[in-house]
This record gives sequence, structure tokens and C-alpha cells, in this order.
Amino acid sequence: MPQTSKSSGAGAASPASAPDQGEPPPPEGARAQVAAGDGEERATVDDQGDPEIVKSPSDPKRYRYIELSNGLRALLISDFSGADGEGGDGESAEQEEEQEEEEGGEEDEGDSGEGSEEEEGDRAEEEQDSDFEELEEENPVKKKKSSEKQAAAALCIGVGSFSDPDELPGLAHFLEHMVFMGSEKYPAENGFDAFLKKHGGSDNASTDCERTIFQFDVQRKHFRDALDRWAQFFICPLMIEDAVDREVEAVDSEFQLARPSDSHRKEMLFGSLAKPGHPMSKFCWGNAQTLKHEPREKQINSYERLRDFWRRYYSAQYMTLTVQSKEIGIDEDCLCVAVVPVRKVHALTISWAVPPQGKHYRVKPLHYISWLIGHEGTGSILSLLRKKCWALALFGGNSETGFDQNTTYSIFSISITLTDQGYQNFYQVVHFVFQYLKMLQTLGPQQRSASLFTVFLCETLTSNCVGQTDPIEFVENICENMQLFPKQDFLTGDQLMFEYDPQVINAALSLLKPDRANLLLLSPENEGCCLLKEKWFGTCYSVEDIPEEWAERWAGDFELNPELHLPAENKFIATDFTLKTSDCPDTEYPVRIVNSERGCLWYKKDNKFKIPKGELGRPGLLVLFDLFVNILAHNLAEPAYEADVAQLEYKLVAGEHGLMIRLKGFNHKLPLLLHLIVDQLADFSTEQSVFTMFSEQLKKTYFNILIKPDRLGKDIRLLILEHCRWSVIQKYRAVSKGLTVDDLMTFVRGLKAELYAEGLVQGNFTSAESKEFLKLQFQPLPADVPVLFRVVELPLKHHLCKVKSLNKGDANSEVTVYYQVYPTCRNTSGVLGFSVTVETQATKFSSEFVEAKIEEFLVSFGECLSGLSDEAFGTQVTALIKLKECEDAHLGEEVDRNWFEVVTQQYVFDRLNKEIEVLKTFTQQELVSWFLEHRNNSSRKLSVHVVGFGVEEGDQSTTCSPDSATSSSAYGEVSELTFVPTSSPSLQDTTLITDIRAFTSSLPLNPYHKIIN
Repeated sequence: MPQTSKSSGAGAASPASAPDQGEPPPPEGARAQVAAGDGEERATVDDQGDPEIVKSPSDPKRYRYIELSNGLRALLISDFSGADGEGGDGESAEQEEEQEEEEGGEEDEGDSGEGSEEEEGDRAEEEQDSDFEELEEENPVKKKKSSEKQAAAALCIGVGSFSDPDELPGLAHFLEHMVFMGSEKYPAENGFDAFLKKHGGSDNASTDCERTIFQFDVQRKHFRDALDRWAQFFICPLMIEDAVDREVEAVDSEFQLARPSDSHRKEMLFGSLAKPGHPMSKFCWGNAQTLKHEPREKQINSYERLRDFWRRYYSAQYMTLTVQSKEIGIDEDCLCVAVVPVRKVHALTISWAVPPQGKHYRVKPLHYISWLIGHEGTGSILSLLRKKCWALALFGGNSETGFDQNTTYSIFSISITLTDQGYQNFYQVVHFVFQYLKMLQTLGPQQRSASLFTVFLCETLTSNCVGQTDPIEFVENICENMQLFPKQDFLTGDQLMFEYDPQVINAALSLLKPDRANLLLLSPENEGCCLLKEKWFGTCYSVEDIPEEWAERWAGDFELNPELHLPAENKFIATDFTLKTSDCPDTEYPVRIVNSERGCLWYKKDNKFKIPKGELGRPGLLVLFDLFVNILAHNLAEPAYEADVAQLEYKLVAGEHGLMIRLKGFNHKLPLLLHLIVDQLADFSTEQSVFTMFSEQLKKTYFNILIKPDRLGKDIRLLILEHCRWSVIQKYRAVSKGLTVDDLMTFVRGLKAELYAEGLVQGNFTSAESKEFLKLQFQPLPADVPVLFRVVELPLKHHLCKVKSLNKGDANSEVTVYYQVYPTCRNTSGVLGFSVTVETQATKFSSEFVEAKIEEFLVSFGECLSGLSDEAFGTQVTALIKLKECEDAHLGEEVDRNWFEVVTQQYVFDRLNKEIEVLKTFTQQELVSWFLEHRNNSSRKLSVHVVGFGVEEGDQSTTCSPDSATSSSAYGEVSELTFVPTSSPSLQDTTLITDIRAFTSSLPLNPYHKIIN
């Protein structure tokens, strides 16, 4: 679905649904009056907030619910949290700094500044088929530009892609784009975005199957003005006809970027299997074909249909607004669908289409079932599969996206990441799942069982710490909840299990029978056997009947498996939520409380957020093998799963310079989890079958990283810049050559023999308790080891490395232009630079054309920079200072900043204050001179092009057809780069890099560099 990644609510009490397509549009008087409504209320509350709305005891915000006479329902949230304690309305925000001029600007979204940029990692693809989270490494989060001083608003409209006309697929998504192209009151096409950027804000929108959401945030002082501008998009949008073709291309680009995603492909394929005419089969994304080319051929006026759609559906009675300031259709016969994925992964998905479950949100039957299915402890499906080395991960439940949960149907899915052996035995894997479900159906819901108690308690624990998210995320979630739940459950309807009703749970369980299941098997091994092709994403697939042996077995009274049973009691559930009394003087920043040759420990007591939580982190010494960390995580998975259920999180990361262990959650049982991890580390061992399983999976993981243009581009750039770095391609080659268990155990013995441990403890711990975390037995390192790479000094000229994408047939290209300077924004192991990156498609533009456009932009930017008035420059600087002065919204933000200082061994915990002091003395002339100096003909400039497949790059075909399945593989070879020559006259003076090691071997190295002043 064309939407942002968020979880929507689970059900609907009385949803504000849109009219059917055949209904007349609402009367003109019902047009949305978001900002200009008459204000008539049907409910009034006192200053303590609406008592009917259930909220967490720790939530300091006040809530006021109103309904306007035009039907719009709104929730007004006053946030009094934060150090300043200001009030929540516009007047108080304006009084806050009457003496100041308008401020603006936007904090840079570049690298965080940690030593290795590869450590930014890649968030695991939406598809729930664990790829080791694609080797996600340390990723200290940069200080967010939004916290308590931001105000936010979100509007949810009860219409989505299921309401698209059959002849115009993607119209709802297209309208979401078009309404933001200026309004009658504020006609500038990009005026709202410019206003938000000037005042430290952001905005976004998403189209789901039955809902469309718009949201923005901005500095509180400018919230009223921003709200008026935003409201005009729904009251009187311009939607000028001249912008149609341009926005169609924007919609098409979103679709092209989504095409290589296996999760989107699987969803679209699943929908295509629905009965004809079912809304699940709709093409919700839209593209240039459905919104421009086909309508013109059929003489359909897309623009007029767009305005008709807006008049019919964008009406106040279908809208819910949230404002925060300080102030079934699938065939029921069991089918097996074999799919050829983009990535190299074996993944099995078992799905059931069941009647809509939204009305049961207070019982949450699918949540109850999914918690049991997804359990990873002893007696679980995954535990049994791991013992057989058949699976790596399992996820069960309903994703609560519009595709999975709507008023037409609900989807319950179980997704399993299989190993090579698991793929060969996938029907037996399915049988284990059916055996577990039969066990649940036989026993029935267990009110007094430890499993249900755990689910209920952990949901409650989670809700007790609600309200610590950014305002824009919070209002986006709540405005959608207002479409789904009655007023009292706006805040908790999607989180809590309110009632235990075994009849409702049994009814849902009874639907999950083998004869109603649909099996989707994704594997590269399916290539050559899948002769069908899904229309929009081009997914190759085949539909097969279940083998008679298994069909007969599942139709009968098959046996239960004694190895499958309900979870045991959970020893990790916290029961002590007392806030600890500090045993040392309070400090604003972490202080070192342990310092020895074996390691050091930094400590800070939380006296700000005052919640019974804590966080820990400890890096090791050497470059740890990815295989070791993943097998260690595998060994921990079952014994530590109960901790995960009890809201204790842990993360093991193989960094470039050591092992990071990070824990967070309720402090009461956090030490117990750390001791478990350390014990597993000390007693590490593995079997040959487990080693083989992870070696095979690691190879697939590297492959799946390299076929993404953005990851390949970064890998190449860092391979050029960082001395002694091993690229992902080199790792792929190494694992392909073969490794042994003896190699791994020799490495582990050496790792454990000599270590330097450095940690940070922050939260609800005393200093005495914190020191216990570092009591480990090992020998100190014989010498200091740097935590950064040395970086080459690029020559004073433009160099270009242009390679073909390793994802065969993918049209997406990426162009990065990087300037190495000393110092500025982009931090590569301490050596700074700035870069511009553009994603495009080879079906539309060549990478060399995009490079020329980036150069045009930088020239124009330099002219704008030079032409700024003193007042305008001061406005930008002041806005950046204000953003850096924002209070942390929650403990995690503060810990992330402090951990970055520890892991890079810079220890400048007051870095933001130092940056603010520098900004106050910064002049426009300094910035202009610096920019022009590093943009001249002798600048240290590096361009990296990852070139997609398309006509603009000289390729005849951009996709593999099933007809070619018998000839060549759709999977390209990723062990070698294919360097591409240049053809543009503007790049004639550019030096091409066609041998990276030969190029870098002759370059001088910069010294190790840390930014401490």
C-alpha cells in the first residue's frame, strides 16, 4: 500500500465511513471547515480534560473532544510536559519569546557523525522475513528536530484506495498528492513546505485502503499560522490542472521505488488472487499508465474525475482531527502459490481471510492468537523449527494496515523465514503450524494460563508509559483511532486487551483451519517454474494444488505434536516499579564511575523523565565476525524471548570495531537479562548444522544488501574513502569460499581472551548497581585500538565511479555527489564532507543527466546563499539554534546522544551546547566563502552512480518476463562490479574510477580524527 510505515488501530466501534460510490455527494455545506468551523460544540469539559477518555496514569497531557456542527470530530491535546512548563495555546506560545524575530531553518538530515557510515544500517524491509535485519549496525540516532516544543496536527479522512473507480486505479493516492499543491488563500504551490522548513517543521501523508491521513509538525510559536495554511488544503485546494502530469510522475516514481520490494509484491499478488470485483484486487498505488496514458486512450478526463472524487469524499463528516500543542473474497480452497522473490530468501506465508474483526477490538482475538503463534520460547513452533535448523524467524498476526484490516475482511498471516533445509521440507513446516493451531483449538482459550496473563500484563505495562512519542507520530495515530473507536478508547483502543471473552476468541480460532489456508512460498528456487505474472509489479508465480497426501492428512483428524505446548511462566516480568533514590550527586551529563585497564563505565541517573526504565550499552574490541553475532543471537533467542515479551529489549550488533550489546526496558529485571547474555557469550558454542544454516543465510543477506542501489552506492563510496574497510562484496566472496566451525571457535576464543569493555548506564539505576554490570573476567588489551577508520585524502579534482546495479532488471538508479571538506556536515570516520543524493529511474533519466541537474542545483544554491540578506541569514541561524535547544522527548533520545559520544570515544556530552555557541558567532560571509571554496574546480569531489536498467541507460528491457525463465536467471551476479563508461560531454574532464583498490592505494591517508572542539 502507498503509505507510511505505521500501525493503525485494530477495530471500529462506529467508524466515520465514506459513502459508497453510488451515493450522491454530501451537501455543499458539509465541506470541511477544519480551521473555520463555527466552533459549536456538543461536548464541553473543564480544564482537567475530558474524564471519559481513558489515558495512562503517567500521561501528563490533557484531552478535549469536540464535534463541530458540520460533522468534523476533533481531539484537542494540551501538552504540559517538558522543562519549561508553558501553557498549551497559541497566545502563550507567542508570549514566550515576543522579543525574538521570526526564526526558521531546518536541521541537516545528514550522517550522525559516527565513525563508520555503514553503521547507519538499513531498516529491515517491511516483509517479515528476517535477513539478520540486513546486518544493521550501530546507528546512534541524531538529535531529533522534534520534541516537546513542537506542535502537531493530523487529519484522517474515512476514504482510501478501495473507493478508487475501476477505470482509474490509484486515484485516491493521486488526490492525496494533488490537494497539497496550493490553496485559494495560499496559492504558492510549495508554500506550505517552505513555511514548515522555515520554522523547523515537516509534513507527510499516506493513503491506505479505507483511510487517508495527513499530518504536520512545526515550532509551537508558528502553529496557528501553519494550521490555517494546512486547513486550506481541505477547504479550498487549487488542484491546478497544469500540475496533473507532474504529480502523476511523482506517484509513478513512488511506485517504481516500491516495485523491488518483496513485501509489496506479495501483497499485490495476494490481492490479485481475490474473486473478480473484490476491492482487495484493486491496484492501490497508481502509476503513469493508470492515471495518464490509459485514461487518455479511453478519453477519460482524469482531472475532472479527481475533482469529483474530492467533492464526494473530502467532507467534514468523514474527517477526524487531532491537534497537539502546548496548548472476503479469497477462494476458500487451500492453495499453494509459488513466487519468485526479488531478494534471495526462502519465506513461507500461511494466510487466512476471515470476517472483519474490528468490532472485537476490546477482546482482540487475533492479538491473543498471534502472541501464542509468535512465541519463541520452549514449546513454540519456532523453537521446534530452530532445533531442526529449518527456520530463522516467525511472525504471526494481523499487520493492522488497511490491506490486512478493514470493514470487508481481516487477514491473519503466519510468515516464516526458512533455511535451505526448511524450504525442502516446507509442507512439514506447514504441518507443524496446523498442529499448533489444532492444539490451541483443542485446549480453547486459557484465562488463567501464564500466556494470557503475560499478554494482558505486558500490554498494560506498555500502556503505562504511553505519551513519550513525537507529537507528529502521536496525532497521526490518534486521528486514525478516532475513526475506529468510541471516544473513551481513542488513546488505548489499539493497545489494550480490555475484556476476556473465550467465545469470541474461540470463534476466531475456529476459522484458522487447514482447508481455509492459502500458502505463499517465496524462493529463488521457484525460478523457471513460475509461468504466471502479476500485472502491476511483474511478480512471477504459479498456483498449485496441495499434494493429495497432505490434503488428505489435513482433512482428517491428524495427531497433535507433544513438542508443541503453551508458554511457561515468565520470570522476566517486572514487579518493582520504584524510582531509585540517587546515591551520588545529580549531574547534567554522564560521569565516569569506573576506569581501569579492562574498561570504563559511564553513568547518569535519570531525574528528568522519572520512569522505571534503564538502558545499557557495551562495545568490545575487534571486528567481530557477522556469523558469530548471529549464532550468538540464535543461541539467545529461546532463553531470552521471555524478556522480550516482558518489554525488555536487547540488541547485539557486529560493528566495524567491536561488539555492541544494548539493553533497555524496566530496570527491575534488566540485570537478569544482561547476565543471561554474558553467560551465553562466555559459554559460546555451536553445532555444525547451525553453523551451516547461518553460513548459507549470511550469503543471502549480503546478496540482498547489494541488490539495493542505495546500499551498493554507500558501500562503494565507503570502500573508496575508508582505508582497510572490507566491502560487502568482499564479505560475500569470503563467505562463498567457505568457512568452518573451527575457524569460528578459534576467532571466539581469541575474542574472549582479551577485551576492553566500555559502557553507559542511564536511567533508574544507582551508581553502585551500575558498577556491577562491568564485573567481567578477561585480560586487558595489550595496546589501544582505534574505533575509527583512517580516511584517504581525495585528489583535488572530480572523480567518478559509475557501476551497473546488481539487481538485474531493476530500473532504480542512485546518484551521489560527495565533496570532501575540512570540516562540515558529512562525517566519514571523523573526516567531514557533504553530499547530495538523488534517486531516479533509468526508464526516465540517465544518471549523467541527474549529475548535471545536481550541479545546476548547487550553482543555484550558491547564488541564493550569496544573495541572502543579513536578516534572512539570521533567521536561519536562529531557527537552527532553536532546534538544537529542543528538550528530549523521551529517555531514549538522550541515551542515543550520550551513547554516540561513548562509542566514538569523544565524550563531548554537551556537544549541542558547544554547537549553539559556535552558531551564535557564525557569519554569512564565513559560510559563503567556505561553500565557494569547496565548490571550485579543484575541490575534492567524488561522484558515485549506481545505474539501473532502462532505455535511458541503453537497455532494451527493464524487467524479466516469465518467458525467459528457462534461459537466464533473473538474479544477477553480485561478486563483481560492472563499471560503466561515461558518454556526457560535461563529464569529459572527470577521471573515471574503474579499479577501486588501484585508485586508493596511491592516495595519502588523513590522521585519525575526532571532533571534540
